[in-house]
Amino acid sequence: MTSDTPFELLLRGATLQAEPQRLLFVFTTAELPEDPSPEQRERFASGQGGTLSPRVCVDKSPAELGSFEALRAESAKAGPPWQVVFIAALSGQGGKPATEARIEQALRTMVERIRCGQLEGLLALDVEGRPLSFG
Repeated sequence: MTSDTPFELLLRGATLQAEPQRLLFVFTTAELPEDPSPEQRERFASGQGGTLSPRVCVDKSPAELGSFEALRAESAKAGPPWQVVFIAALSGQGGKPATEARIEQALRTMVERIRCGQLEGLLALDVEGRPLSFG
């Protein structure tokens, strides 16, 4: 028996909502902060620390996504390599999907939150689809 991945649970939950959902993705890369200390350089070299810089934003309906592997393959073709993807859902209203303006605003807000380290309420996955937590 296999357990559902966080991504599969998100997809299933989004399809069960009363209002149409858009899934919002912000793909990020890990980088050294500006003017890093020797300790920051050492931690970054060992795969820890650094800052996450948003690179690509995408919105999709749950029906457009089959699996995390498909999302990863599509992202590899469409954009630069990434280390962490942040995901949120945006509900439509009155049975209609969210407007492009609402989607764009929500993606801008996500990018700002990521830049400021305000990650609560966002699903963070690594390139293998494993959930990440930041503390």
